[in-house]
Amino acid sequence: MCGISGVYELDADPAANRESVRAMTSAIAHRGPDGEGFYTGKHVALGHRRLSIIDVAGGDQPIFNEDESICIVFNGEIYNYLELYEDLVKRGHRFRTKSDTEVIVHLYEEMGVRCLDLLNGMFTFAIWDKPRERLFIARDRMGEKPLYFFQNGTKLVFGSELKALRTNKDCPRSLDKNALDLYLAYGYIPEPHCIFEGVRKLPAAHYLIAENGQISVQAYWELARPEEKNTASFDDQLAEFSSRIKQSVKLRLRSDVPVGAFLSGGIDSSLMVAVAAEQHSGISTFSVGFSEQDFDELDSARQIADRYGTNHHQIQLDKVDESLFPKIVAHFDEPFSDSSAIPTYYVTQEAAKHVKVCISGDAGDELFGGYSRYMPEPGERQINRIPASLRGALLDPASRMLPDSFRGKGKLRRFAVDGAQRWQRKLGVFDDIERKLMYLPGMANHLDASASLFQPYFQAPQAEALSSRMWADQKTYLPDDILVKVDRTSMWHSLEVRVPFLDHTLVEFANRLPTSSKINAGEQKYILKKFLADKVPNDLLTRPKKGFSLPIRHWLAGDMVDFSHSLLNKNSRICEYLDSSVIESLLHQHQHGSRDLSKRIWSLLWLEQWALHFEI
Repeated sequence: MCGISGVYELDADPAANRESVRAMTSAIAHRGPDGEGFYTGKHVALGHRRLSIIDVAGGDQPIFNEDESICIVFNGEIYNYLELYEDLVKRGHRFRTKSDTEVIVHLYEEMGVRCLDLLNGMFTFAIWDKPRERLFIARDRMGEKPLYFFQNGTKLVFGSELKALRTNKDCPRSLDKNALDLYLAYGYIPEPHCIFEGVRKLPAAHYLIAENGQISVQAYWELARPEEKNTASFDDQLAEFSSRIKQSVKLRLRSDVPVGAFLSGGIDSSLMVAVAAEQHSGISTFSVGFSEQDFDELDSARQIADRYGTNHHQIQLDKVDESLFPKIVAHFDEPFSDSSAIPTYYVTQEAAKHVKVCISGDAGDELFGGYSRYMPEPGERQINRIPASLRGALLDPASRMLPDSFRGKGKLRRFAVDGAQRWQRKLGVFDDIERKLMYLPGMANHLDASASLFQPYFQAPQAEALSSRMWADQKTYLPDDILVKVDRTSMWHSLEVRVPFLDHTLVEFANRLPTSSKINAGEQKYILKKFLADKVPNDLLTRPKKGFSLPIRHWLAGDMVDFSHSLLNKNSRICEYLDSSVIESLLHQHQHGSRDLSKRIWSLLWLEQWALHFEI
């Protein structure tokens, strides 16, 4: 796990670009505190920060092929590198190291860009092909590892985090108002968008080619819609799942340094610990909990840790350390309102004191139907029988006439629309109606920026199907929220996090399963629970899901009231775009208990703190 950066420029000043890349690489030193390396050639300069996991002694980067005509800087892990290494040696390739990075170099020699087809891992990398004067950059299939870039004429600048790009004098500084609208709609900024106009994220499962001054971005793999194509019996499906998850965990336990596991006490992390402990002795586990019982799962985590004899570590949060807030906002580079970033920060900080690698249970909900939002709401099936045009004509005006404190107002708004728009109103932060009321005239023209994000996943005739909802999450919420949160917080502490559920062969298997194997008679994560039946206490399988987030509803109406008002007032920077009276009303309603507006307020707090840091 590392950080990469680079500059590609046809009319390059090698010395200037080398110094530029040095500054970029220093800005992401936290991603790789164990070493740094650079390459400067015709048209290109590359930088690397190393976190030593595989071939600790010999894997320094950049790494080259035999005649040094091909060079790579790499961030991530290739889990099947040993199998690929054996095949490449048989083909006559000579290796200088035992690292997974060098495998990519020789595989590129064999296959060019199609080397991506054989890689099982999480990664971003940049390869300079000297004979062709070609820069080849790629990102893993599910988007576990990030890459930002911007183009200025024929010049391309890229890096693992936005903070690396911002050290470059040519990096755009202007706010992208469309991205701001996306953030307020969803709480994150989806790829390929960035909060700064002109900067982009390389999408998951895509590669970029810079050659002859031309830059192109192309997909190499597609995350297909979940479809019920697996017609095997449930017992056979369960057996195949068992084989695949054990193999995925086995590959992700490959390491030359100690490996631990996050253990929230829920289904997914408990499954990972159970499988890992069967394969590897001496696993360390890490948990975070809260004094509010509705959010705390430390007792359940301890049960699993005791059952499998792990070296268990746990911490408890009673409130947000307000001095941490500006630091974590600045570290994320872009507005990001998922409050679980805070406990994730603390648990990764604790884990990094003991290990360099952790496995996590992320993606279990998105792949196996774990979120309550996948289930139809009471009355949803019945209301869908009414033609959409009639529903919109009746319910939308009715919802606007009701007071904000009316408990069913949100449901009326959702039921008034279909598909992608309903999913945004259900899952998002501020819906289209709320944003329209909050925006000042300068923002009004950007209101529709978010409208198309979910649209590809809710096309008829399956607009309300479980498959649409899960697919939308897999393509948006998972890479742009969950995986961003894990990457930024873990790499802040120089900790590598591996996600066994995101082995792409396991993802493809999950998306072929019938719905009944995921949600059966209302029981969610059905196949996971059957797998765990003899591995964890039964009450863990039957108790309600608690999730992994802060109790901000209570804190924003209690200990954090003064903090909220210190950031959100008529003098706030964000009031250049948003109506201060609407923000004041949100604070008042939440703090007086008439509505739970914690999700909205938290997003505005993060946005204002971000605007202060970047002087927007």
